[in-house]
Amino acid sequence: MENLSITNKFTRQLAASSRQLLRDAIKTSYDLFKIIVPLSIITKLLTDWGVTDYLGLALGPVMELVGLPGSMGLVWATAMVTNIYGAIIVFAALAPTESLTAAQVTVLATMLLVAHGLPVEVRITQVAGLRPWFIALFRVICALVLGGLLNQIYSRGDFLQAPHQALWNPPPQDSSWWGWTQTEVKNLLMIFLIILGLLAIMRLLEWIGVITLLKKLLGPVLAMLGMSQAATPTTIIGMTLGLSFGGGLIIQEARSGRLSKQDVFFSLALLSICHSFIEDTLLMMVVGGHLSGILWGRVLFSLLVIFLLVKIVQRLPEPTFSRFLIRKSWAG
Repeated sequence: MENLSITNKFTRQLAASSRQLLRDAIKTSYDLFKIIVPLSIITKLLTDWGVTDYLGLALGPVMELVGLPGSMGLVWATAMVTNIYGAIIVFAALAPTESLTAAQVTVLATMLLVAHGLPVEVRITQVAGLRPWFIALFRVICALVLGGLLNQIYSRGDFLQAPHQALWNPPPQDSSWWGWTQTEVKNLLMIFLIILGLLAIMRLLEWIGVITLLKKLLGPVLAMLGMSQAATPTTIIGMTLGLSFGGGLIIQEARSGRLSKQDVFFSLALLSICHSFIEDTLLMMVVGGHLSGILWGRVLFSLLVIFLLVKIVQRLPEPTFSRFLIRKSWAG
């Protein structure tokens, strides 16, 4: 009888936890969808109106500065305006007309990883508390600097100079509004399922003590960057899932009051240029990017940049930091 009572109590607790988990996932997804849906529509309109093409032409001379053909400007423009998947499709169409080396593709792929999906991802960081102009400019400049550094390393060291080999070429996508709508609905459903699963996993990991362990392991690294251990969950979310998939949880964490303004700023600055380790890195590998750039170069560069950014920001007066880098409506 006592065992039955314990079982019933456990069942009720599990049902209550499941309902709360579902409510949290719906709320988190809703907060994120309010950002993604309107910006996705605007992005689709800009693409249909040819804005991306004009931006690609403008970026042509810039791409030559990092050792890439001017035509690759359209690839980067597509990534910045839409996402990495759109850039891969454009790249697959243009790559056969260019004699690209593995080094050049790695440079391009790394730049795509640092600066892509700006309308949606910059908006996510804005809602979380950052000034949009800063984070957009920060990502573009970091992409160019890292691309230039990799180009110099590969060319001077004569590394990866063989012709690039893509492991996969994407099929053409339906660019009609109906085809786009179907793709977006699938993406939104996938984001909700990922958020639901991630919330469940995060609570399980917290319950069994893994989050505490990760805080201890990442604590010294974050401390070197000038960040507190409280920023660890946000950092883990962004680095594993990326800003688009983990955006709702990142906003939730930033609004929780557990993070200081500085933690929010440094954490999101780091995640803006170094996120989605698994999915995005694999995507760039299949089109011919080398791990030396798309993973290790990106990680080392990002840590160094954030280390320097922390040193600079710490010297800024508080009013200057709050006025130019953090939104006045920040809730922390």
